Amino acid sequence: MKGIASFTTAIDLPERLRERMIELLNQQLADTFDLYSQTKQAHWSVKGAQFMQLHLLFDKLAEEGFESIDTIAERITALGGMATGTVRMASAASRLPEWPLDIVDSMPVVEELVVRYGDVAASTREAIKIAADAGDADTADLFTVQSRAIDKALWFLQAHLQA
Repeated sequence: MKGIASFTTAIDLPERLRERMIELLNQQLADTFDLYSQTKQAHWSVKGAQFMQLHLLFDKLAEEGFESIDTIAERITALGGMATGTVRMASAASRLPEWPLDIVDSMPVVEELVVRYGDVAASTREAIKIAADAGDADTADLFTVQSRAIDKALWFLQAHLQA
């Protein structure tokens, strides 16, 4: 199984459950790492009348996303797994669409980020359900905290598009 390594742990979850959660966490790790890198790409490339405001916002969102990456990876290792978190590993596993390099104008950049943050918000909510249904309350809680952060980021982004 991708990213699975059986390291000894005293966490009292059955091995099969831990393996399922490691796989789920690694998928979210890939998507979250890709979201982070695409947010940084937006930060570096945005142009237009709202450049400075968006440049700063995108950097703040990327910084918060980076914290999520670390939290996910640490949960994977706590469960006895191997986090598959290099840039190439994340790229190969991410479900997000690739960032379009031909879009740099402020509002189209925001629209592109809204799509990606919306995708990760939806997959994070699904991950909450999967972890809770499987009986791993701690992983479900980790995803719940991240879901709130992603929803807040979506609010910040969408506010720029609303009249």
